[in-house]
Amino acid sequence: MKSTRNYPVYKVNKHAEGLLVGGHPWVYENDILESPEAEPENGTLADVVSPKGAYLGTGFISLKSKIRVRLISRNANDTFDAAFWRRRAEYAWSYRKTVLEPDDLSACRVIFGEADQFPGLTVDRFGSILVTQTLSVGMEKLKPVLFPILAEVLRADGQTIDGIYERNDEALRAKEGLEQNKGWFELPGEAHPASTQTEICENGVFYHVDFENGQKTGFFLDQKYNRRAVARIAAGHTVLDCFTHTGSFALNAAKGGAARVTAADISAEAIAMAKRNAERNGLDNMDFLCEDTFELLPRLEKEGHPYDFIILDPPAFTKARRTVENAMRGYKEINYRAMKLLPRGGYLATASCSHFATEELFIKMLHAAAKDAHRQLRQIEVRQQAPDHPILWGVPETNYLKFFLFQVI
Repeated sequence: MKSTRNYPVYKVNKHAEGLLVGGHPWVYENDILESPEAEPENGTLADVVSPKGAYLGTGFISLKSKIRVRLISRNANDTFDAAFWRRRAEYAWSYRKTVLEPDDLSACRVIFGEADQFPGLTVDRFGSILVTQTLSVGMEKLKPVLFPILAEVLRADGQTIDGIYERNDEALRAKEGLEQNKGWFELPGEAHPASTQTEICENGVFYHVDFENGQKTGFFLDQKYNRRAVARIAAGHTVLDCFTHTGSFALNAAKGGAARVTAADISAEAIAMAKRNAERNGLDNMDFLCEDTFELLPRLEKEGHPYDFIILDPPAFTKARRTVENAMRGYKEINYRAMKLLPRGGYLATASCSHFATEELFIKMLHAAAKDAHRQLRQIEVRQQAPDHPILWGVPETNYLKFFLFQVI
C-alpha cells in the first residue's frame, strides 16, 4: 500500500514520462507541465507524476538547474531517512566487492553518481581516504547525513577510513547554484590526516596520489583493467604513451616487460609526476618527453622513430554536443598519425573518455583514420570503463569510456 505523500508535486509531459519509465532519472525544466503552487526549498524532495497523475518517482529539486528533478527512488513506499541511505551505501559497496578483485578494493570508485542512485555524487577511494565530488544541490544538503554513513559502512566491513576529502573545485557546481571549494569534511568527533597526499597500488604498480591538487579526484581509476590489457602485450616492444598524465599506461607497459617506454605529455607537472612514479616502481626502462602530442606525432613521422606500440589516452576533447565535430577531427588526427607511424604488426591502444564522442562516432573515426593511413586494424580487445564505474542502461551519460586495442596490419 502506498504511503501518504507529503512532497510537492511536479507533473511532466509525455516526453519526460517516456524517459523516466525507460530508466533515466532526470526531469528537465522544459518538460514540466505543472509545478507546486508554493516554490519548494532548493535541494529538498519532490514527487514526479505523469500527465495523468501516475506516480513516476521521487527526487531532489534543483531550482537553478535545467535538470529540475533528479530521481532517487521509483518506490512510493520508500522513506528517505538515514536507514535508506545506509542501505544504498551498503548496496554500492557490496556491488564493488562482487565485481572487483579483492586487491582492487583499496583504490576504486565507491559511488558513481546516477549509476548508484546517488545523483551528482562521486566518491573515490584511495587507500584510507575517501575523496568526494558533489555536483547536485540535493546531495550537497545530504552530506551531513550521508558522509558519516559512508565511512561507517566501509569500516563495518573492516576497511580503514581515516578521512573524507571534498574536491568541489568544479565549474559545474555553478549550474546548481553551488560555490566551488575543497577541503576535509569534518567527520563528527574525528581528526583528519595532516597530508593531502597518499599512495595507491593498482595492477601491482604504485602511484603517488595528490588528491588535493590532482585532476578530478586525484587519479583516474576507470582504466584499471585497460592498463592491465596493455601490460599483457607490452613485453619486448618499444612503447610510446601519449597524454601520459601520471604515467599510468606507460608504467604498466614498462612493468609488463617493454623493451623501452617513452611517456609523453604537454604538462611539465604531469611528466614530473610520471617520473616520480617510475622511480617509486624501480622502472629504468622509461624515458620522458614534455611535448604536445599533436606536434610530437608529425615530428616523429618526419624524423623516424623506434616505436611499435602507441597508446593514445587523451583528455576529453569535447564536453558538449556543439563541439563534437571538432573533437572528432582531433581524435582522427592523432589516430591517423599513430597508424602512419606504426609498422605493420605494431600495436595501437586508443581511448576516448568523452560521453559525447559516442562509440558509434569513435568507431567511424577509426575506420576513416585507418583508410587514410592505408592500414588495416586487427581488433584485439574492445573495453569500457572498469566495473566500479558501472554503466546504467537507460542513462547514456554513465557510458563514457571507449578503449580499443588493435594490431596494425
